[in-house]
Amino acid sequence: MTSTSFFRTGVTLSDLTRYWPAAALLACSTINASAALANDTATGQDAANETASYETTENAPRSEYLSSWLNQNVTVIGSKNIRFGPQQIDDIYLEYEFAGRKGPWDLYGYIDFPKFFGIGNDADSGIFDNGSPVFAEFEPRLSINEVLDKDLSVGPFKEWYLAADYIFDWGHNSDNRQNTLYAGVGTDVETGTPLGLSVNLYKRYQWENYGAANENQWDGYRAQVKYFLPLATFGNGAKLDYVGFTNFDFGSDLGDKAGATRTNEATVATNVLLYSFTHLRFMAVARYFHNGGQWNDDATLDFGDGPFHVRSTGWGYYFGVGWQF
Repeated sequence: MTSTSFFRTGVTLSDLTRYWPAAALLACSTINASAALANDTATGQDAANETASYETTENAPRSEYLSSWLNQNVTVIGSKNIRFGPQQIDDIYLEYEFAGRKGPWDLYGYIDFPKFFGIGNDADSGIFDNGSPVFAEFEPRLSINEVLDKDLSVGPFKEWYLAADYIFDWGHNSDNRQNTLYAGVGTDVETGTPLGLSVNLYKRYQWENYGAANENQWDGYRAQVKYFLPLATFGNGAKLDYVGFTNFDFGSDLGDKAGATRTNEATVATNVLLYSFTHLRFMAVARYFHNGGQWNDDATLDFGDGPFHVRSTGWGYYFGVGWQF
């Protein structure tokens, strides 16, 4: 498809070149959600076999963490071949992340600072080179069981939630900004094994979406499955955990409105190995995209430098080093 036919989506060429990096950051959001699930299990010693806890005294005892219920970390993340835009993104960025349970509230969120270290490929931009300064996501869930003080379990579905997922990309104008709300219900599933499993089903309201054709309307659904499996505990105090999650977006009208370059469905499946001490942690991630970002794989685009094929289906990778507190 030529650039002329692509412009039917309502997105200009300059808009597209600016929102590639933001789309890449959306990919990272699912990684961070999965890694946060493992924070509760991360206790022990650092790599030098010395306790990584804060210093305590008999008169002023302190936990190794700043909060008794909110897990927090700062992580440097490098990404490669991320497929949420028409061109693949490589980036290194800084992230603050939190997760925890307080009363009926199950909370998760993060704030990213794109291209914080000035390292990325040609399609990447961020906080210091006229890209988005902040990309954030917040995923609160409210326990219906606890609010009503009732056992609402049905078979293996033990706890039920009102669930939301809000994503915001602070671009410098509306054509460089994302503002998305997923709202629905969720549940925790008892598997009878060490495998932890939760499921959320959302309906999506799309405000700004980098100028795409589905702005300011309800547009589609997301089915989300998250899973966590402890793998090993080591003599040095470290733990190895597997964290995974799959997002399946469906029922959108974007492909119908925008033409052959976009799709109505997209799937992203993420696999995380998390090796963690009390504070220090390392993660390695392999993520499979199918029409990532609702871009139609193998569609032809031309941004003025000649036609190229979209590669929105395939594998992307992330590596991170972080500090939990």
